[in-house]
Amino acid sequence: MQFNSLEFPIFLIIVFTIYWLLGKRKLQNPFLLFASYVFYGFWNWQLLWLIAASTFLDYCIAIAIAKSDVRIRSKLLLALSLLCNIGLLGYFKYANFFLDSLKTLFFSIGISWNTETLSIILPIGISFYTFQSLSYTFDTYKGKITPTNSFIDFAAYISFFPQLVAGPIERARILLPQFQKERSFDTNTALDGTKQFLWGMMKKVSIADNCAIYVDYIFENSAQLSAPELAIGAILFTIQIYCDFSGYSDMALGLAKLFGFRLSINFNYPLFSTSVAEFWRRWHISLTNWFRDYLYYPMGGNKYGFLRTLRNIMITFLVSGLWHGANWTFIVWGAANALFFLPSLFTKFGIGISSKLKGSNNLYLNIISRVKTFLLISLAFVFFRSSDVSSGFQFISELLILEDYLVFSGYLKFVPIFLLTSVLFIIEWFSREKEHALSFIPNKKVELAMVTLTIIMIFTLARVGFTFIYFQF
Repeated sequence: MQFNSLEFPIFLIIVFTIYWLLGKRKLQNPFLLFASYVFYGFWNWQLLWLIAASTFLDYCIAIAIAKSDVRIRSKLLLALSLLCNIGLLGYFKYANFFLDSLKTLFFSIGISWNTETLSIILPIGISFYTFQSLSYTFDTYKGKITPTNSFIDFAAYISFFPQLVAGPIERARILLPQFQKERSFDTNTALDGTKQFLWGMMKKVSIADNCAIYVDYIFENSAQLSAPELAIGAILFTIQIYCDFSGYSDMALGLAKLFGFRLSINFNYPLFSTSVAEFWRRWHISLTNWFRDYLYYPMGGNKYGFLRTLRNIMITFLVSGLWHGANWTFIVWGAANALFFLPSLFTKFGIGISSKLKGSNNLYLNIISRVKTFLLISLAFVFFRSSDVSSGFQFISELLILEDYLVFSGYLKFVPIFLLTSVLFIIEWFSREKEHALSFIPNKKVELAMVTLTIIMIFTLARVGFTFIYFQF
């Protein structure tokens, strides 16, 4: 079930009403667990066993780790959690990718290996709930949390439907305690959650899905199009994926507020970043922090000099790329981001960077930095959107044909979509210090006008039939 489906409003009204009528946490949590499984099972009930198995496994392992006073036993239990979770994730998401890659490798050295593609259904959200469950055992092993004895509370935390299939990837020490205390309905919080949900919905159905029409056409017909059209396609895809994913996150945070929960902010206006490093501090924050805490820091982080730091950053970005999908395009996308990240690394280690540029508040420099960062991110996202690596490189090589920009005269047909996205950027620029664009507007008339405009955009500009991009991960 998707937030932008016709079934979801009915589901939400029923769940919201029963949830608050139940009143007590001991009744609300089992009901939320049931509702979350219905929500997930609406897509494919036959794969509910996956999330149930992962939940039960890590619940038991975390308790066993906490009770163990033998370090090697705790390590073995953590390894078991890793093996089972990553094993399931690897099979369902990467089995065919590795088989095809091995077949290609053997063919390149003259060995013929005939193997059929496995018939595997990729469970939506498996990367998200697997990482969320793994963080629980990691943090238990490190002594950062004490595991709960309530299986219902833990299972509800893992499967909480607002953020189940596309995050944020919540840490147990932040979200689980909210399941362990009584919750009371707060009108102001619910209204703020409704406004945040509407803002996220508008970004998804009115902007992202309208961008998708242009993007799909441009990427599917790139060989017949000019360089300016390809460049516009790359820019619009960056806007599309931002509005699609941050729109989902806004909807998830808004829904959570309706039920008395606070989720972590997953996007902090990343398209206004002045560097790629800043972009990754603002984009998909929960995943960035997950890789930082459970991969980058354990490898040594930036403690052991430039070369070790460079290695750790490259590995982290490559693994992050692979996390996004079983395709070499995502690995190249991760590598491109690592490459664009390097100037920030050079700055940190004082390599070849003029001190005059450090910390500059020059208006023009800030504008240039933001435009440059946006273009670099858009360039990297070409691989994210491309069907294969060669298509991505071909797309980029053709959009860099500079003479095409001097003779192209078809810009007018893109004016409507850029006017629409300009409205978004203007509103988000002036609300960039807030959690979302419709939050805490002191003037009631302005607030009413903003909410009304958002609703009008949803009903007049919405496109149907577009799923959320990150559901495939």
